[in-house]
Amino acid sequence: MAESGKYIYAVIDQSADQNYGPIGINGGLVSVISMGQIGAAVSDIADRRIRPERKNMAAHNAVVKRLMEGSTILPVSFGTIASNSSAVRDILKKNKSGFAAQLKRFDGKIEMGLRISLVVPNIFEYMVNSEPELATLRDKLLGGQRVPTHNDQIELGRTFDRLLSEARERYLDSIMAVLTPLTVDIKSNPPRNESEIASLACLVIKSEQQRFEEGIQEAASLFDNNFSFDYNGPWALYNFVDLTLVD
Repeated sequence: MAESGKYIYAVIDQSADQNYGPIGINGGLVSVISMGQIGAAVSDIADRRIRPERKNMAAHNAVVKRLMEGSTILPVSFGTIASNSSAVRDILKKNKSGFAAQLKRFDGKIEMGLRISLVVPNIFEYMVNSEPELATLRDKLLGGQRVPTHNDQIELGRTFDRLLSEARERYLDSIMAVLTPLTVDIKSNPPRNESEIASLACLVIKSEQQRFEEGIQEAASLFDNNFSFDYNGPWALYNFVDLTLVD
């Protein structure tokens, strides 16, 4: 019978335990396939593709979290499956130097997430009240008995988008001035909606997590109650690890 496929959760340093028990997807036994000082945490899986169902993703994330407790890890994207143990060893062999360099770089570090949002009933009205240029244009195009044309609406929308973008940059500059000295690196992801000011992934030294959280409170104090600061973590370093599995 052919060997089962190997679902890969993370690349880890060799100091990790060799067996983590049946905590993997579908209750699979999570173990380590090693190559020198580098290893891959895997479990057996019958299928060569796996659906991103909630139970599977939850199991994947639970394993990654468990691995993080005692080892430096390079998290692997959900759904990564090698054909067998030999294929996993080939991956480790071909990428050994790159994996080792990243494990060294990220040793003792964690990822923290931070989202800053405007919590207001109407973001357009908030911007009108805080940006004189937008208020003047709104009154010009929509005021009195005048019926706005399609081009008027486009112009107003473009101005709103531009001023919101400029405001985001100003807000982010203030936040980064506080947080940059408390982090190793910060990556800014695109806002998910108009109300979101910033979505940050912060690379933090694990032993300095409390100081970083205090820094978030310091940054939040620069803003009024219309702003929400929501931080979370620690997480695996998905936003910082550059992991290409070449087999």
